[in-house]
Amino acid sequence: MSKYTIGLDFGTLDSRAVLVNVGTGEELATAVYSYPDGVIDEVLPNSKIKLGFDWALQNPDDYLGVLKCAIPEVLKKSNVSPKDIIGIGVDFTSCTILPIDKQGTPLCMKDKWKSNPHSWVKLWKHHSAEPYANKLKDIALKRQEKFIHRYGDKISSEWMLPKIWQILEEAPEVYEAADRFIEAGDWIILQLTGQERRSSCNAGYKAIWDKKEGYPSPKFFAALHPKLKNIVKEKLSKDIYPIGSKAGSLTPKMAQFTGLNENIPIAVGIIDAHSAVPAATVTNPGKMVLIMGTSTCHMLLSKEQKLIPGIPGVVKDGILPGYFGYEAGQAAVGDIFDWFMSNCIPVTYEREAKERGLDIYRLLEEKASKLKPGENGLIALDWWNGNRSILNNTDLSGLLIGLTLNTKPEEIYRALIESTAFGTRIIIETFVNNGLPIEELYACGGMPHKDKLLMQIYADVTDREIKIVSSRQASALGAAMFGALAAGSKAGGYNSIKDAVEYMASLEKKAYLPILENVEVYNQLFAEYRRLHDYFGLEDNQVMERLKRR
Repeated sequence: MSKYTIGLDFGTLDSRAVLVNVGTGEELATAVYSYPDGVIDEVLPNSKIKLGFDWALQNPDDYLGVLKCAIPEVLKKSNVSPKDIIGIGVDFTSCTILPIDKQGTPLCMKDKWKSNPHSWVKLWKHHSAEPYANKLKDIALKRQEKFIHRYGDKISSEWMLPKIWQILEEAPEVYEAADRFIEAGDWIILQLTGQERRSSCNAGYKAIWDKKEGYPSPKFFAALHPKLKNIVKEKLSKDIYPIGSKAGSLTPKMAQFTGLNENIPIAVGIIDAHSAVPAATVTNPGKMVLIMGTSTCHMLLSKEQKLIPGIPGVVKDGILPGYFGYEAGQAAVGDIFDWFMSNCIPVTYEREAKERGLDIYRLLEEKASKLKPGENGLIALDWWNGNRSILNNTDLSGLLIGLTLNTKPEEIYRALIESTAFGTRIIIETFVNNGLPIEELYACGGMPHKDKLLMQIYADVTDREIKIVSSRQASALGAAMFGALAAGSKAGGYNSIKDAVEYMASLEKKAYLPILENVEVYNQLFAEYRRLHDYFGLEDNQVMERLKRR
C-alpha cells in the first residue's frame, strides 16, 4: 500500500499544499490558497489606518485558511485516504514574524491590538526596520562581536531582531504585551502540534543563533536597548530543534480542522528556499540551487565554514544535516518583471497580445528573443527592492541606463532580465573568489519552467550549465520530503534526507548550456554592470538613498 506526505509551502501572496507519493515522488494533487488580504502595505484591513514607508504586513488568519481549505482539497483531488498520510512538512517565507500571547494567539487577532500595525505579521520584505538593522550592525562591529562575521559584517532589516527592536522603539506597549515573538513558520507548527518548536533554520539564518554559541550575549542586547537585555529568555526561546526532526503530532483539533487523522508526525519547519535544495536533488557541495520567484535565493552546501563578505548567512546543518548551508539572494527578480508589465507596456502591445492569443509575458519573451546580447544598448541594476547580496542595503534602488527615443519595450525587458542574471553572477563570483567552488547551477521555482529566454540568458551570463528541477513546486516537495523524515522508515518514510532524495526528487532531461559567442559579449557587459554596481553600491555615493528618503 502506497504512503503519502503533504508539503505545505507558505509563500508571499499565496500558499499551497502538495500531496506526494513517498515511494516515487509523484505529486498527486496540488491546491493553492490565495491570501485574502495579500501583502498589506498601505492600509490595515477593515480600517483607515495607513502604514508607513517600506511596510509589508500580513494577516495570520490567511495562513489558517491554507490548513482549512488546501489540505482537504488535495485529499479530495487525489482520492487518497487520510490513513495513508504518514507525515506533514512545512516551509515558510522568512524572516516573517509575529507577536503572540501565552495561548499562541497573534495580538492582531485581539480587539485591543488589531488597530496597532505593530501587532500584525511583519512579512519578510518589511524593510522599515532598516535603521535598526544598521544600528545593530554598527554596535556589533564596535563591540567586536564574533557573530557579525557569520553574516558578512551586515544585518538585514528583513531579519527578526531589527523588526523586534522596531516594535520596542515604536510601539513599546505591543512589545510588553507579547509573550513571544515567533517566526510565522514556527507559529504554524505550534498550531498543528500544540507545541512550540523553534526551527534551527529560522533561528540560524534570521535570528543570529548559532549551534555552538547560541544567541548573542545579554550584554550585547543591553547595548542595543536596556529592555532587550533578556530578550532571549523573555521573548524568544533557547529550545531550538533541528530540521528533519519531528516537531510533534497533529492535534485532534487540527485533525478535525484539516480532515486528516490525528497523531500524524509533523516535521520541524524550514525556510521555503532551503526546503527546495533536496527537491533539486542536491545533497553535496559545488552545486548552487537558484530558487527563482518574486525574489531569488541562492543556496550552497559546503563541508567548510568560511566567512564571506556580503554573504548574509552560513549555518551548520541549516539546509541539510552534516553541511554548512550558505544563503544569498536578490530581493527582487520576478517582482521586477511584474512591475514592468504593470507599468510600462503600451496599449499597442496589449492589443497585439490579445489578437494573437498570447500572454503579455510570452509576447515580450518572443520579441526580446530576437535581440542579440548587447543589441539593446541598455544596462540595468536589479535593485528595485534594494540589494540583499552582496551589498545588503535596502535603501538602494533600480537603475536603467542607455535609453534613447528609439528604445523599445522588449529591449528594456531584456535588460531587466540581464540585470538579474548579472546580480546572480556577482553572488557566484563572491563565493568562488572566497574559496567555495560552484560547478553547476540548479533552478527551480515559478520561472524556470515558463521562460526559456530567461534561463538561456542566465546560462550565458554565468557561463555555467543550468539544470531544471522537475517539480514546479520544489519548496513544497522539499517540505513533503522532510515530512517523510519526521515519519521515519518504520512508518513508510525515510531515516535520512539522502534516501528521500533518491526516491522523491528528479530533474528535467533538458538543461541549458552556455552559448560561447553570447558568453563573450556578456563578459563585456558584465564589466560595465560591475562598474555601476560598485559606483552606486560601494563607493561614497548615496544618491539612491537620498532620493528614496526625500
